[in-house]
Amino acid sequence: MVADNTITGKNVLIAGGAKNLGGLISRDLAAQGARAVAVHYNSEATRSAAEETASAVSAAGAAVHLLQADLTSAAAVSKLFDDAKEAIGPIDIAINTTGMVIKKPLREITEEDYDKIFAVNAKTALFFIQQAGEKLSDRGKIVTLVTSLLSAFTGLYSIYAGSKAPVEHFTRAASKEFGERGISVTAVAPGPMETPFFYGQETKDSAEYNQNAADLSKFTATGLTDPKDIVPLVRFLVSDGWWITGQTILANGGYTTR
Repeated sequence: MVADNTITGKNVLIAGGAKNLGGLISRDLAAQGARAVAVHYNSEATRSAAEETASAVSAAGAAVHLLQADLTSAAAVSKLFDDAKEAIGPIDIAINTTGMVIKKPLREITEEDYDKIFAVNAKTALFFIQQAGEKLSDRGKIVTLVTSLLSAFTGLYSIYAGSKAPVEHFTRAASKEFGERGISVTAVAPGPMETPFFYGQETKDSAEYNQNAADLSKFTATGLTDPKDIVPLVRFLVSDGWWITGQTILANGGYTTR
């Protein structure tokens, strides 16, 4: 059986698709010929960014539908897929870019911190992959955004990297379970990215360290991973790169490796 692994004519759901990397992916897949893009955003604070992204997606020629939801419950994730399917039709590509960062010493982490970040980074990811496996069309594509800190040896990010680590295992298991339907499942692990998401918890000194930590830092505008350099990788994985499955791909300019 020859698989159709193009983006042209496909329906796409992007969790966290309103801004930053998610917004760029929404725009890019529309420009690559996606038929429709369902753009998820978390709250009213992100609505204006979601509407701006929706306008760009529409201008690129794709149908677009906005979906607002807090995805930290299994029921909310299930509803997201059902609402997206009702709005744009059968879903072919599902991408989860949602996430949050807490940076603090291990001894200062509270139970509230743990519950909050694991709900976003691990729980949401698990049920997003689960629902994608149930509700994607055959030969669909699933991508989750994680972090290159999964391969780093560093302090202060224990609860952030720790809450992203389970996604590697979810990805591997899902690739085995969904492979019989031709569904590929991958995780993409960027280095520290040039977005407000990065700077929110960094000091001047730690930001400068990260801006010079990658092997290729001096060849970028800021030294950090440019989200625009992650977009082509995601595009590849949901199209011609379908043969890659069960993998976590580090993309960080040599920030860290394994």
